[in-house]
Amino acid sequence: MALFLFTKAILDGKPIDVFNYGKMQRDFTYIDDIIEGAIRVIDRIPEPNPQWSGDTPDPSSSYAPYQLYNIGNNNPVELMRFIETLEDCLGKKAKKNFLPMQSGDVPTTYADVDDLMKDIGFRPATTIENGIWKFVGWYREYYGV
Repeated sequence: MALFLFTKAILDGKPIDVFNYGKMQRDFTYIDDIIEGAIRVIDRIPEPNPQWSGDTPDPSSSYAPYQLYNIGNNNPVELMRFIETLEDCLGKKAKKNFLPMQSGDVPTTYADVDDLMKDIGFRPATTIENGIWKFVGWYREYYGV
């Protein structure tokens, strides 16, 4: 949601809140990569673990066939790089309201896609620059900006 909110604010000339003074790192994943990952896993039915027991449960497996996958870019990007890339694509500088870290937030998050790669052979790979460029193109066309 940051991309959408930041784009709208920058184009409207409104300030954006930049927490942790822009030192946050997030794993921004382009929507086409999420869709591709979901399509690739949708027809893959995992095998149940026949040794699984409710008496001594193994939380990473089950007798029921299911598997959860992280679908993310697996490449944390500093928030300031994200904002600078967005500014470059929009051709307009953001008004930034630098703030400290929010209570309860974490400095870095990213998806561990090792199981997705091992089981499905897929790893999202859209770069931050390409993803933001595509988004800005869509945004401008959709909103007529």
